[in-house]
Amino acid sequence: QILLDDERHRRIVAVARERGVSVATVVREAIDRGIASPCDRRKSAGLALLDAADMPVPTLQEFTEERDALRAHRR
Repeated sequence: QILLDDERHRRIVAVARERGVSVATVVREAIDRGIASPCDRRKSAGLALLDAADMPVPTLQEFTEERDALRAHRR
């Protein structure tokens, strides 16, 4: 159960009548549109990663040399 001010209630009732659905259906659909589910957020994050621009990646030899240099620097 939720409490709505008169204006919001009138708007929801009007939409429900216009569409021929219940007020509860209108409320549920509004929530679904306004609040993303955790699954939707994960999907959006994954798509953002996949859409990211390519970046240069070192060869295995370059990576190994850089790693070894960093390890030597720590000593």
